[in-house]
Amino acid sequence: MGKFQFQKTPIEGLYVIEPTVYGDHRGYFLETYNKKEFFDAGLTMEFVQNNESFSRKGVLRGMHFQKRKPQGKLVRVTSGEVFDVAVDLRERSATCGRWYGVTLSAEKKNQFYIPEGFAHGFLVLSETASFVYQCTNLYDPADEGGFAWDDTTVGIRWPILPDCEILLSDKDRRHPPFGTFFYS
Repeated sequence: MGKFQFQKTPIEGLYVIEPTVYGDHRGYFLETYNKKEFFDAGLTMEFVQNNESFSRKGVLRGMHFQKRKPQGKLVRVTSGEVFDVAVDLRERSATCGRWYGVTLSAEKKNQFYIPEGFAHGFLVLSETASFVYQCTNLYDPADEGGFAWDDTTVGIRWPILPDCEILLSDKDRRHPPFGTFFYS
């Protein structure tokens, strides 16, 4: 038996991944990536960059992508909880423009794989959250793109609580509507 459960989503290429956690009275241990097991599941990506962000409740980062140098991302939360979203931007995909979201938490230790050709964003649900992700391509600020997190065409159903203020970066506030860019 493998150390991971790979759950396909309704959008081809997106996976929710649950690692096996080995715990006892001292704490726990888990693998967050194992090349052989990922390759055996059909996930043959190679990672070239690791990133981490820390945010407080209500921070919404997204919807981001790179235009000519797309990044696949394996994402997880090491403290707190987020609602993580991927939107298919692959123009020839039957699910182009569809979104899928999953709650990631340090408690569940679940992960989300988002292949190249998707926009990505997340909303912090807990008081604070640390978010870690591995990327298949290097970040290039000259190549970044994005669309409005609340675009009605895409219709992402963010789990926004009535008492929670959405906190955006200036850049994220200026993103154009969905549909201004697609991958082949």
